Parts: sequence; structure tokens; C-alpha cells
Amino acid sequence: MAKSPAKKTSKSASASGDAVANRERPATPVPYEATKDELLKFYRDMLLIRRFEEKAGQLYGLGLIGGFCHLYIGQEAVAIGLQSALTPGKDSVITGYRDHGHMLAYGIDPNVIMAELTGRAAGISRGKGGSMHMFSTSHKFYGGHGIVGAQVSLGAGLAFGHKYSGDGGLCLAYFGDGASNQGQVYESFNMAELWKLPIIFVIENNQYAMGTSVNRASAEDQLYRRGESFRIPGIQVDGMDVLAVRGAAEVAIDWVRSGKGPVLLEMKTYRYRGHSMSDPAKYRSRDEVQAVREKSDPIDGAKDDLLKMGVTEDALKVIEKEIRAVVNASAEFAEQAPEPDLAELYTDVLVETY
Repeated sequence: MAKSPAKKTSKSASASGDAVANRERPATPVPYEATKDELLKFYRDMLLIRRFEEKAGQLYGLGLIGGFCHLYIGQEAVAIGLQSALTPGKDSVITGYRDHGHMLAYGIDPNVIMAELTGRAAGISRGKGGSMHMFSTSHKFYGGHGIVGAQVSLGAGLAFGHKYSGDGGLCLAYFGDGASNQGQVYESFNMAELWKLPIIFVIENNQYAMGTSVNRASAEDQLYRRGESFRIPGIQVDGMDVLAVRGAAEVAIDWVRSGKGPVLLEMKTYRYRGHSMSDPAKYRSRDEVQAVREKSDPIDGAKDDLLKMGVTEDALKVIEKEIRAVVNASAEFAEQAPEPDLAELYTDVLVETY
């Protein structure tokens, strides 16, 4: 007697499940065991992003920053935990329009970032990119992109470049939970796995795509699973814990550098401010935001760990004072820097190659 179609389907699904279960996967990450000096640097770098973004918000309110401005407040552990594990000058980073924190995490001068935010000639993109389109080829930082999800396919291209040249580098491509529903993301997944490209796809799941919560917009809201149909392994990480992020970065980098192809990291994080400066964020309660601040703030978490290591409150206050001085100096530099000459409207429009 012939088997029913239903039984055939069931058998096929079971076999497929076994294949997935037996597939090699990255090791399970564990929190990074940072030395006191390393954790102090993580703390300092996260605090720099926090205070810089707060100052950017103030300058926006004063009218010194125009256009859109998306702040990274609350998500600092993601950029610092991941990018601290990269090899400067060798690896590439690309991200979306919430990009100031990623530039600071790469060690780029706060003065030129703030100058770019205010549209000054001294800015990292000569005052032409503003908040959303920062760029530094010398640091292998490729934006800053205003089109949702566009950076993912460009990141796959950067990874292809690393593989083609054999330079040993990888690409770290950030995108958000909203961008994870874009079609070009999945085209990039397919090619990246097919060609075993050295790329780490990072979903910064801050819970809201503009004003829509992830579980209202995504049929599969466990976003680390999004690459499984392309055979890309996924790992879900506490993106509010810099040591958990750094631990996951170590695992992902080992996987990619060994030639096993891409890996997907879902960073469960949270933004304290609205989607952009024009967003009043009425789609969530103040109690929700405050609960995250009290229970999961990445900077407070690092501070608690440092206190347990014997670092004093006075030492942390000195760091706070130093960071505020750096940020205030960047704002002063930006306000005093000249705007681009009008003739600059016609430069940097076309690159001619011969």
C-alpha cells in the first residue's frame, strides 16, 4: 500500500530537522573574562557614547544639528563589545543611520564626528553627510546609510572584497529589527552563505522598528533564527551586557575567520530615546523605559562589576569628568568650525577611474 502524501511530508520534515541538528554550529558563547583595565576601557568607551549622544541631543534642540538625528543611547554595549574584538585597519564596519556610536567605538575623533553632525567642513564627511551618512575609508568604516537595510547588501560586498583580496579581514554589518524584514537582507544572506563570505550579520534588536514593536511586525520574532533557511547559524545575545557581547564576538569572529562563512548575531538591546529626535515615543510607557534603565543599563552594569573589582567611586567620577570634558570640547570645536564653502556643492559627487 502506498504511503500517504502526509506521511511523506512528515518524513521529509523530520529528515530536514535532523540535518539542521547535525550541522556544525559555532560554540555557545560565554561572557568575556575582562581584566580590570579592559573593563575600565569598555566602561569609558560606553560612557563616551552616552555623553556624546546626550550632547548631540542638546545641540539638535538648539538648532545646531539639522535633518534627522538618531541617538544610540541604551545600545552602547553592542558597538563596544563587538568592535573591541575587531582588528583595526583589517576589518570593515558598516551600519545604518544610527551610526554615531559605531564611529566612536572605532576610535574616531569625537571632534570630527560632532563637526559632521553640525554640517561643518571639518566633519568626517566634510559636512555633507550629517548624522546619517558618516564615512571613513581610512578606518574601514563604510557608513552610515539612510536606506533601511541597504547596508546589508553593501556589507556582503565588503566581505566579498575581503575574500577576493585574501586580506584576512571580515565585515561587521549592523542592521535593526525593522530592517530584518527587508527583502535585500535575505538576498544578501543567500549569497553570503553560498560564497562563504567573511561577514558577521548583527541585528540590533532594540524592540521597536520606528514605532512598531518587533512582535507586531515579525512573524518570527526570534530574529537569530532568520538565517537558518540559508544555513547561517544564529546566536541570541544579551546586548545590554558588554561582556556577553564581547564573548559572542569572540565566537563569531573565530567562526568567520576559519572560513566557515557568515554568522548571525541577534543583540537584544533597547533604545531609551525615540526612533529619531522628532519621535515622542508615545507607543511605549515611561514605566517600560525606566524598568530597563533600572534593571539592564549597560553602563551601570559595567560600573557594578568594576566596583566589585576594587575600582573606587572616586576613580569612576574622574572618568566621568574626563569624558564630559572631551564631549564639551567636541561641541565647542563643532560650533567654531566653519561651514563648507558653497563651491563644495560640486565636489565629491563623482569619482572618475581610469
